[in-house]
Amino acid sequence: QLQLVESGGGLVQPGGSLRLSCAASGFTLDHHAIGWFRQAPGKEREGVSCISSSGGSTYYADSVKGRFTISRDTPKNTMYLQMNSLKPEDPAVYYCAARSAGYISRLRHDYDYWGQGTQVTVSS
Repeated sequence: QLQLVESGGGLVQPGGSLRLSCAASGFTLDHHAIGWFRQAPGKEREGVSCISSSGGSTYYADSVKGRFTISRDTPKNTMYLQMNSLKPEDPAVYYCAARSAGYISRLRHDYDYWGQGTQVTVSS
């Protein structure tokens, strides 16, 4: 069974950091572009960051540039989103996703596999 499982969400104070992990099972991420999306209550799911299968291309939403870093660990078949300097506007359910193609896309309908989501809350 193809599956993506996120972990690492939680409550953090403004200015704090979290690292989200997403482990794949049932398939390898090697040839897949991967991405992170988030959805806040009452809002559309938006692309946060993505990385190509080679790691050579990345995308970051303007709202997270310079604060978030996407990465992938091929031997562990896992992807990460390091989130620093978290702001009150960052809280959402964060989802990892993988697409069959190796090149990046910030559009959610281009992704074929999705994790269940992990909640990130930023509050003092």
